[in-house]
Amino acid sequence: MRYSPDQKEKTRQRILAEAARQFREQGISNTGLQPLMKTLGLTHGGFYAHFRSKDDLVESALQEAARQMDEETARVHETATPLATLITRYLSRAHRDSPGQGCALPTVSAELGQLGRPSETTDRIVHDRLTLIQGGLEQDKREERSFLILSAMVGGLMLARSVSDTALSERILQSTRDQLLALIDGELT
Repeated sequence: MRYSPDQKEKTRQRILAEAARQFREQGISNTGLQPLMKTLGLTHGGFYAHFRSKDDLVESALQEAARQMDEETARVHETATPLATLITRYLSRAHRDSPGQGCALPTVSAELGQLGRPSETTDRIVHDRLTLIQGGLEQDKREERSFLILSAMVGGLMLARSVSDTALSERILQSTRDQLLALIDGELT
């Protein structure tokens, strides 16, 4: 049975959205194509009508995750203090507890690096976050501080997600958030 081009595109978008969620939640290696397609009520064989390979899906799903992050970034820009808002939302219990809805960097960056398959989409995500961070800092040491802030945010969230002790996880989030907010205090533009 043939589907209309519109139906095929809708199915592709469903696959991308679910893959983006699962890659952020479980990692790329832990997300199998068959279970992914089964989650959507689709067959494993139908995957190849939409993507050439899992690598093709990974890049496309990262682009979808980046698009979703762009929507969140737009909301952050609407606040009075975008950088403080970004740090506060990023290093929050809600973001820690919902990896499938959050930033892709804490889950996929380490995995892509270990696999020796860096992604141009990951480059764009990093550049976009650095630009947002730099926009909230004064000119002096803007670039150096933006690297530190992004690295602390991603690393803090990764650590907070990786420990079983809830109190320790909360302290990691709180301490990292407080230290970053103190760093930018007086620099908000």
